[in-house]
Amino acid sequence: MLENMISGFLEFFKLSSFIYMNLGLLAGVIFGCIPGLTVMLCLVLFLPFTYNLEAIDSFMFLLGIYCAGSYGGSISAILINTPGTPHAAATMLDGNPMAKNGLAKKALNIALEASTFGGMFSALVLLFLAPQVAKVALKFGASEIFILCVFGLSIIAGVSGDNLARGIISGSVGLFLATIGMDIISGTFRFTLGNYNLYAGFDLVIVLIGLFALSETISNSNGSKKFSEIEKLNLSEVKDTGILTKQEYKRMFPHALKSSIIGVIVGIIPGTGASMASFLSYDRARKSSKYPEEFGKGSIDGIAAAESANNAVTGATLIPLLTLGIPGDAAVAILLGTLMANGLTPGPNLFQEHGVTLYAIMIGLVFINIFMWVQGKYLTGFFAKVTKIPSEVLIPLIVVFCFAGSYSIKNSMFDLYISIAFGIIAYMLLKLKFSTIPILLGLVLGSLTESNFRRALIISQGDPKIFIERPISLFFVILLVITIGFIVKENINRAKKYE
Repeated sequence: MLENMISGFLEFFKLSSFIYMNLGLLAGVIFGCIPGLTVMLCLVLFLPFTYNLEAIDSFMFLLGIYCAGSYGGSISAILINTPGTPHAAATMLDGNPMAKNGLAKKALNIALEASTFGGMFSALVLLFLAPQVAKVALKFGASEIFILCVFGLSIIAGVSGDNLARGIISGSVGLFLATIGMDIISGTFRFTLGNYNLYAGFDLVIVLIGLFALSETISNSNGSKKFSEIEKLNLSEVKDTGILTKQEYKRMFPHALKSSIIGVIVGIIPGTGASMASFLSYDRARKSSKYPEEFGKGSIDGIAAAESANNAVTGATLIPLLTLGIPGDAAVAILLGTLMANGLTPGPNLFQEHGVTLYAIMIGLVFINIFMWVQGKYLTGFFAKVTKIPSEVLIPLIVVFCFAGSYSIKNSMFDLYISIAFGIIAYMLLKLKFSTIPILLGLVLGSLTESNFRRALIISQGDPKIFIERPISLFFVILLVITIGFIVKENINRAKKYE
């Protein structure tokens, strides 16, 4: 472990790693702080441009976007009372009241300090916990991995919104898309309609650009949000220095620590997400705070709890991804595609086959949080001005990047047409209140689920008892049944509320 860690540090410690890391951080904060743009959109938009980079450089860039996006949402939540990302909604509850009380710079500083603390905490947990989980995962066979994949697909229930049936339909569409192309077991071509462009299946990036980037721009250009009507705070007119006192740091620390632990636990569990972590931590801070009357009026404790929790999720979601191949949320599913594109197949053997590269990535995550703090300290004024960029300027630029990215992967007009088609389909699905995230999860996990299911049955000569004969497999089957039971119960209770 120590040898791999030292080798990983040396492999990471290059000028290019720091350059791409900071470029990713800058892009992530900008997309995170502009309402209507999302971290998902930013990841999808820049994903094609990482294909020519080395594995570590591409991951530094994308992880920079992922981590900074979590922090960036707090800027617009505090300044314009509109969270740039969904998980910044809890930050808004106290951040904007504090800004209206003339303490906007202090609120932004609290958010930055708490975000950095939570991010560093989860990065260190990832660095020391993931290799230990990987050792256990080495005992997994095809049956255990299949059950894990099914468990991963159960995330669909958590991202389906108010209608589980629509989520299952979307997930099934994703699973079907994963079967298009060559069957890796038999070598035959399936559902290609004789088109050689589909022999290798759909490229994940092409589908992502259509499902998320193009559909988002169509929705925004359709007048879904009038940003010009949002009341904007001019940071240059704010007189407070933003400097935190020792007493305020002492007051923040216990809430930041507890919330970071909550964020890590939530992040490790697939399908939960930063929004749940931030609201759970906010509620816990309110109940344990010595100043509960300040909540909703500009509480330091509330901002610290919400921001440390949602940033603590970032490193924790990578633990199931790197060790078991299960993406913790939709954004991490994109990182799963990046791993595969760089020849790093997620799963139990990843640490054995590419241990040095993984340690380089995990050590890089620690530095990402350090440089996020540096950028936040010196570029907050610039980030505040970014929130005023009109959507009329942003949308055409995003569309151009989408088209350029789709075409650049294989220099193929067919890929461009496919991304446009998926964009239109995704827009129609959103209008019908279908979530597109289950499609992504089905597409990402589909081939892995199918291949391990078929391998397990080949090993057992068609006997399905293989999935419950081994202790690890049986444990995950029981866990899966319990999870599905909770999902069904939750949906029954939700249906009763609307009766």
